[in-house]
Amino acid sequence: MADDSRAIKYFIYARKSTESEDRQVLSLASQIDALEEIAKRDGLHVVGKMSESKSAKQPGREVYGDMINKIKQDKAQGILCWKLDRLARNPIDGGEIAWLIQQGIIKHIKTPSKDYFPTDNVMLMSVEFGMANQFIIDLKANTKRGLMAKVKSGWCPCVSKPGYMGDRFSSKGEKKIMSDPERFPLLEKAFDLMLSGTCSPPQILEKLNNEWGYRTPIKKRVGGKPLSKSSIYRILTDPFYYGKFEYPMGSGNWYDGKHETMITEGEYWRIQELLGRKGKPRPKKHKFAFTGQIRCGECGSMITAEEKFKINKGNGLIHHYTYYRCTKKKLSSCSQKTISVHELEKQIDEHLQRVSIPEDFKDWAVKWLKEINGKEIEDRTVVYKSQQAAYNDAQRQLDNLTQMRLRELLTDEEYLQQKDKLLKQRERFAERLRDTEQRADSWCDQVEKTFEFSCHARHWFMNGDLIAKKAILASLGSDFTLKDRKLNINLQKPFEIMEKGFADMRLKQVWLEPATIGLFDKKNTSPARGDVFWGGIRESNP
Repeated sequence: MADDSRAIKYFIYARKSTESEDRQVLSLASQIDALEEIAKRDGLHVVGKMSESKSAKQPGREVYGDMINKIKQDKAQGILCWKLDRLARNPIDGGEIAWLIQQGIIKHIKTPSKDYFPTDNVMLMSVEFGMANQFIIDLKANTKRGLMAKVKSGWCPCVSKPGYMGDRFSSKGEKKIMSDPERFPLLEKAFDLMLSGTCSPPQILEKLNNEWGYRTPIKKRVGGKPLSKSSIYRILTDPFYYGKFEYPMGSGNWYDGKHETMITEGEYWRIQELLGRKGKPRPKKHKFAFTGQIRCGECGSMITAEEKFKINKGNGLIHHYTYYRCTKKKLSSCSQKTISVHELEKQIDEHLQRVSIPEDFKDWAVKWLKEINGKEIEDRTVVYKSQQAAYNDAQRQLDNLTQMRLRELLTDEEYLQQKDKLLKQRERFAERLRDTEQRADSWCDQVEKTFEFSCHARHWFMNGDLIAKKAILASLGSDFTLKDRKLNINLQKPFEIMEKGFADMRLKQVWLEPATIGLFDKKNTSPARGDVFWGGIRESNP
């Protein structure tokens, strides 16, 4: 038998699946090292080494197929492998191996624990191949059973979607879907931006990647890259983000997920309307400035728009009209009438007019704003230093407390009580520091932008394109409703204060023109009247 083995040419074949079926199997390199030792020990003539990372549960492995073809060409007559199931885990490949060894084409299959020859009972080999195949069948059934149990408990068995991450600390089968603390808030902002109707998906993608610094999670060989264009559309159209998932894909079976959602179901369907079609983004045939922003004041349905064309029979001229109307999706009997785009834009302009300021007042206000900001910076620096000192003192007390515990000057109970108190104190000071920093960075810039908008918004609106008009309306306020052909707007806080302040001044026949009336003391460049109005503007832009 030994002499026959030395006359046979062998292929060393190693395989390790990328799936769970081979979790306990040696690595490819370890298999080859062990098989080379056996060949050296037994004096076997090895003419080639072959390895692949692929499951054997289905036929069609390239390396295995190449080896079998070479054996059929008599380039080798034997196989060295770790176990018989390395060669086959399906009945087609298993039957082929059994047939080749029965016909004497394969003269010897050697594993570390067993030898197979043409003279052996082929039934034993068939049983081993059958056991390997049954293992795959059982594994598949158990996997499906486990996945369905996970699905019914509310957890989607999928690769972590953008904004989410796997629970690394739970045992297998009990892993939950956690919110990614770094990316979840950024995608929430992206959804909010889409719901505002002021940005298209490519514009949102630009902000995500280049302004907010979104990068995909870093894994072994991938990640750390900006979000792709296809990904932003997948995110915006995926029901997973409002708490639903389909399993298996394409089955029509939907389940409620237990993961934290980014949007509500109503917001999801509104986004689909903005994209143009439920679940499938496509460009709209007609573009209108205010669709997706305004709701019907009677039934709560969205306001849509449509175009109409009429031919003048007298002169043949074609007249073009655009109307806005209720979609009546929530109440088919809604009684609200249509409104022309000209009337709607006129009402928006009237709202803008009520918060509009002259150019000279804007220039004066910005100048005065910068002066008081300089004084506020000085005051804020003093406050910040005081807050920083208080924070450092709390940290120093924590450090001292730890030293006292190490020297056993405090009991465990005393240590924990004082530590909890100091931690809360330190966090309180840290929060105040953050508030001071945020106020320093934002309030002056926001107030200046508010005045710039109030000064030029009417001009921008009258001369802007559809995108500009949509953005201006969104900047003016929120919760837009249309009822009895009247547009109602919940103004942003600064504009609400300005509208009320200007109305009071008009009632008293006073207008904000410091050059022509004595509303402001020009010598001191500080407000002589209207202090409540000015203070309100500052408070609304912290």
